[in-house]
Amino acid sequence: EGSGSMESYGKVWRTGANEATEITFKKDAMFGGKPVKAGTYSLYSIPGEKEWTVILNPELKQWGAFGYDKVKAKNVAEVTVPTKMYDTSAEKLMFDAKDDSKLKFQWDKMGFEVPITYSK
Repeated sequence: EGSGSMESYGKVWRTGANEATEITFKKDAMFGGKPVKAGTYSLYSIPGEKEWTVILNPELKQWGAFGYDKVKAKNVAEVTVPTKMYDTSAEKLMFDAKDDSKLKFQWDKMGFEVPITYSK
């Protein structure tokens, strides 16, 4: 069961198409309150009607989420954030991290925001 246009609720998704989306932190950071060292991570999520679990994992070049069970013990951060409903629909999957204080994600009218703070 899902939103009708997104991935199924409650199942790990590679939060993108084909290979898992990768996110790079140029400095150590707090990702949704969890410490994350500078580096590049695969981004996974577990969508839900009311909340999302957003996951950072150091194994790069992961095709889909098919091998997630083999790498999940390496997760560096798992944060749960409320589902965000948008007024307008995004036909294409969109990420926005321009203001450096949060990672925003939207697909269709649903998404999430994860607060980010960087070490000085």
